[in-house]
Amino acid sequence: MKSRLLVLLLIVLAGVARIEAHAFLKDAKPAVGSTVQTSPNEVQIRFTETIEPAVSSIRVFDASGKEVDKRDVHLDRWDHALLHVSLPRLQAGTYKVMWRVVSVDTHMTNGNFTFRVGR
Repeated sequence: MKSRLLVLLLIVLAGVARIEAHAFLKDAKPAVGSTVQTSPNEVQIRFTETIEPAVSSIRVFDASGKEVDKRDVHLDRWDHALLHVSLPRLQAGTYKVMWRVVSVDTHMTNGNFTFRVGR
């Protein structure tokens, strides 16, 4: 009897954890804190949950605070947890990526990271 109650409790808790899920950064290209030798064509960020692209954003800033991305954030056609934003050719330096996403369960999360273009 106690084991059945324990199993039932674990199932309920697992369901509650899933309901309260948020979309967090899973991985990025360029990688968080990385140095790349050539200018990337875009920033890609994969999240832990499927996201709503209409209310989500990625913005990329240079060291002076100027936004340098092409402002064309879009959801990946096949992976609905992956956002892309295009970049022009970047000069050597450090860039800050700021993101804000809303998961399909309507929870908003945000964060930022840097990467460096070295030459």
